[in-house]
Amino acid sequence: MISEKAIVSPKAQIGNNVTIYPFVYIEDDVVIGDNCIIYPFVSLMNGTRLGKGNKIHQNTVLGAIPQDFSYRGEATVMVIGDNNIIRENVVINRATFPDGETRIGNNNFIMEGVHLSHDVKIGDGCVFGYGTKIAGDCVFNNGVILSSNVIVNPRVRIGTAAMISSGCRISYDVPPFIVANDNPVRYGGLNSTVLTNYGVDEKIQKHIANAYRLIFHGHTSVFDAVNQVEEQVPDSEEIQDIVRFIRDTELGIIGRE
Repeated sequence: MISEKAIVSPKAQIGNNVTIYPFVYIEDDVVIGDNCIIYPFVSLMNGTRLGKGNKIHQNTVLGAIPQDFSYRGEATVMVIGDNNIIRENVVINRATFPDGETRIGNNNFIMEGVHLSHDVKIGDGCVFGYGTKIAGDCVFNNGVILSSNVIVNPRVRIGTAAMISSGCRISYDVPPFIVANDNPVRYGGLNSTVLTNYGVDEKIQKHIANAYRLIFHGHTSVFDAVNQVEEQVPDSEEIQDIVRFIRDTELGIIGRE
């Protein structure tokens, strides 16, 4: 169902069983997958690519021109996967350069007033709380939870199943499976509820906690602490994820800048 009161370019590619409410605006270079619902006053700008089953709520702007002084007006894209819920007044910018992309995976919940800047990469099953603002080139792994009014600065990475408490301002990488809180941001323990929901058994959770004691409470460099984790903590997929994430950091990690 496409309302007669919507402005939809005839060049836009629209899948099957898509509902487009009145006063929606859709530009030429837009692709909408099957079973999407586009609520009133949504704007889908050039470069927007939507997968299947997405629900886009009122006053949201997808594929907005990047707020980046490096942008030169070239055709760029913003790609969203399947079954995402994007609530009211969200703005998501497309990429700055043609060889980049803003990408959002599947089954994410993006709450009211969130802004996702150019070239952000988001995995699956993430939650972005009310009023959260994400700068360009940030990376979020699967299962990340951001509470309300979080600010994430450019090029930050957030590890799998990490949780950021309300009002935090993040300038450094947040390792997997932890809770980050306060300002300045610090390690606040394991995100045990999500780990349990992920099926990570209690023994491995204790191993993860031991790894983070070495990393955050030890009296060595981060590099040496990671070596200690590999030497002293029983191996698992989760421990490998922690080691890999920290070794790949360019900005440093919270609490150990």
